[in-house]
Amino acid sequence: MVNPNDLPSVGPGSQMVHETLGAWPRALGRLHAEGPELVLADLVYTAARHLDHVHEQFTGAAQHAVSILTRAAAGNTSINSLGVLQNRGTQIDILAARRDDAVDRLKEAIGAYRQVTAAEDATSRTRRPRAAPAPVPTITPSVRVARSR
Repeated sequence: MVNPNDLPSVGPGSQMVHETLGAWPRALGRLHAEGPELVLADLVYTAARHLDHVHEQFTGAAQHAVSILTRAAAGNTSINSLGVLQNRGTQIDILAARRDDAVDRLKEAIGAYRQVTAAEDATSRTRRPRAAPAPVPTITPSVRVARSR
């Protein structure tokens, strides 16, 4: 059994793709040779990476604010009157909104990918060759009547 603590940490975008589609974003492109499926696989990969990046920025900003507040609460530093926490709060709010938007975009990309690949699966099932091919019709040559002159 795999211990989750032994796995490399992945961002929420990559995790969402893996949980929803059963494959990591980077592996989706290898499932398709060309066509709209490959384009959508690339779109899902890009959206997942974007969400992972925005989440990383968000957590970094939040952790930095926590660090400032922890030092201030311990009396090791003072919070200056220039609005450091106010600026941090605004930055965190903006990053939270960007993260929510990135989640929505990734959900849309995953939904489109699922629709196209489901349609591809249905089409490939209906186009399967029959067990026995239909007989080829035979063409009989026309008989010409030879006339003598």
